Amino acid sequence: MTIDQRPGKQDGGATGHRSPGAALRAVLAEANAAPIMGVHDGLSARIALAEGFQALWASGLCMSTVLGVRDSDEASWSQLLALVESIVSSVDVPVLVDADTGYGNFNTARRFACKVESLGGAGICLEDKQFPKMNSFVGDGHALAPVGEFSGKIRACKDAQIGADFVVVARTEALIAGHSVGEALARAEAYREAGADAIFIHSRQRTVDEIAEFAVEWAGRHPLVIAPTTYYDTPIARFRELGIDGVIWANQGLRAAVTAMHAAYAEMWRDRGVTGIEPRIATLKQIFSLLRYDELEAAEQRYAGLIN
Repeated sequence: MTIDQRPGKQDGGATGHRSPGAALRAVLAEANAAPIMGVHDGLSARIALAEGFQALWASGLCMSTVLGVRDSDEASWSQLLALVESIVSSVDVPVLVDADTGYGNFNTARRFACKVESLGGAGICLEDKQFPKMNSFVGDGHALAPVGEFSGKIRACKDAQIGADFVVVARTEALIAGHSVGEALARAEAYREAGADAIFIHSRQRTVDEIAEFAVEWAGRHPLVIAPTTYYDTPIARFRELGIDGVIWANQGLRAAVTAMHAAYAEMWRDRGVTGIEPRIATLKQIFSLLRYDELEAAEQRYAGLIN
């Protein structure tokens, strides 16, 4: 039985016999501006894999949202890790997990990293804001952690990891906090020296200009990742020109689901029925296919007869 035939796994995986971290490193190394799809649970992960994505982002915003709380460190570790486990166990592609600020100091950060690694995550992404953080697209209260303190978190996570390939991405929120590109570059370099395996440069400007300035100065000295949530209309070719290694589509899947559910629920409430929406929604057969009910049926035939 291959890994993709196990219950809960889908065909089309990318890790093979490589560790999750090695698989993520390969995605970033082998494809310019590699697309990384944001997911929030096992189902969204399966859909992303079915549509061809070879690396996933376990989004803190999206996981918090499906739990019904805000992306301001309101969800508990156990709640988030349960969703991470559902994602990782559902697909055989590398999953980079949003670890926010590390939920406190170096010790909480490394403990969270170890938990993610034990669940089979490919790596974590830490951001250099103070705990508790606020989502980057809400308000202007985005206080940054001291460079030395955040560098210590990175080093603690790297020292605590078990496998050599586990990935720690350092995300600087300097541009989100209103600081200069120069400050963002200085922080990114400090984080690289502290041991980060890649840098995530974040911006909420409508154009790619800030990111472009950073990328040109960064000059490919270390893998670079972005999430173009606000400058989404920038062509992928432009990201490749800038030497961007990974492009995270962080929250579009969740937002698409919210739009679809609002429309469906509103129609069902208005019509007091489901006749109108049935032709436009997923069939049960499609759901069963995503969840590999065929494997369960085959396993039942194989094993049920052995039970006395």
